[in-house]
Amino acid sequence: MGKYTREDILRMAEEEDVEFIRLQFTDMFGTMKNIAIPFGKLEKAMDNECVIDASSMESFYRNEEEDMYLHPDLDTFCILPWRPQQGKVARFICDIYKADGTPYKESPRYILQEAVKKAKEKGYTFKVNPECEFFLFHTDDNGAPTTLTHERAGFMDLSPVDLGENARRDIVLTLEEMGYEVASSHHEIAPGQHEIDFTMSDVMETADKLMTFKVAVRTIAKRHGLHATFMPKPKAEVNGSGMHINMALYQDGKNVFEDPADRLGLSREAYGFLAGVMEHIRGMTAVFNPLVNSYKRLVPGFEAPSDVTWSATQRTALVKVCR
Repeated sequence: MGKYTREDILRMAEEEDVEFIRLQFTDMFGTMKNIAIPFGKLEKAMDNECVIDASSMESFYRNEEEDMYLHPDLDTFCILPWRPQQGKVARFICDIYKADGTPYKESPRYILQEAVKKAKEKGYTFKVNPECEFFLFHTDDNGAPTTLTHERAGFMDLSPVDLGENARRDIVLTLEEMGYEVASSHHEIAPGQHEIDFTMSDVMETADKLMTFKVAVRTIAKRHGLHATFMPKPKAEVNGSGMHINMALYQDGKNVFEDPADRLGLSREAYGFLAGVMEHIRGMTAVFNPLVNSYKRLVPGFEAPSDVTWSATQRTALVKVCR
């Protein structure tokens, strides 16, 4: 994602024949929402004048109509490569503001921005890279999703056993076309299960990427006649899908988790970070695992954490210290 000025965006949109702009935002349940505006309303959008009625959406005020204003983050401007080449579609990721000009504090993006701000005030920069798992299933004769797959591939298998390889490759190419840096991709343990990993970057940028990533995966999968799902445990008898997040905390360019003198290479800050996760993980789990189906994944025997543990060697630990 680039650092764009208002003039840059107007020029790119005109040169690239952009006809529609999606103003996207995330609700409290992690679902991407959007409104689409024509090119002629682009300047209005960048003036923060586009309004949504939030009263019909979950997690917003439901009792009375309330107008919310979408403030596009100009740095998130991106042309969606899977839309038509004539009359292209671009998008912004937006912050949500109330009519009185104050931010909507229940917005997940605002909550993360505030956490990043507090860390920055202490001199810290938090970087992450996620490992995103998902399933590719067949659809039925009516195009409805199923939990069926013909393939029997396992961890890091190749085609022709891995029947989803072409879809996964096209997903990666699409992400790279949007400026994403993909570290790797491979078939996961369960039949029909795949993983795509990002390179490590700023936590705010990564969160925005993840929301668009889900849209891209579902869209490209559909072009291959498949249904992509991020459901934690779509099939009881095989591994479920999670999202490991590799985390690093920096101060003045130095990884503050690192101490070569320690037996595990960990600093006091790293042990404090681990202790904080252990202390608060039950509350965090309610946010990270919001579905009944989430808890069908958190059971022994399928490489998902089922105990509050950390380890430098065990794959199934809640938190694993990487070498």
